[in-house]
Amino acid sequence: MTEHASQLPEPPRPEPPLEHRPYWDGLREHRLVLQRCARCGKLRHYPRPLCDACYSMDVEWSEVEARGTLHSWTVTHHPFHPGFKRQVPYCTVTVDLAEGVRLQAPLRDASAAALEPGMAVTIDYEDIDAELTLPCVRLVGRA
Repeated sequence: MTEHASQLPEPPRPEPPLEHRPYWDGLREHRLVLQRCARCGKLRHYPRPLCDACYSMDVEWSEVEARGTLHSWTVTHHPFHPGFKRQVPYCTVTVDLAEGVRLQAPLRDASAAALEPGMAVTIDYEDIDAELTLPCVRLVGRA
């Protein structure tokens, strides 16, 4: 028995904690805003309460350039949630941002067969609705 797309649930929505709000607000404004240690200045992503370099809990948020290089990728053929069934196969990439941290997001303009480590990429933004914007990755030079 096959499921029709109209019968599939929506993908689950992220439910970030309040202290991650600057990251999610930045995405909604189409800006990439990441945590930075207020003591030693180390940038980090994903958001977390403690700096792994100096163990400070003092945090500030910094807008970073939404560019980097392709580090690695994986192709999902079997969705981990029924809401992603209509999207498979899809490619999730890990990007080395110019500022030295990594970010993972779905690839939107190419297939995995076209990818090579070190390719230039940019972080783009997908407006899911008025409340939620998610990051995605596009190869530089692709429209």
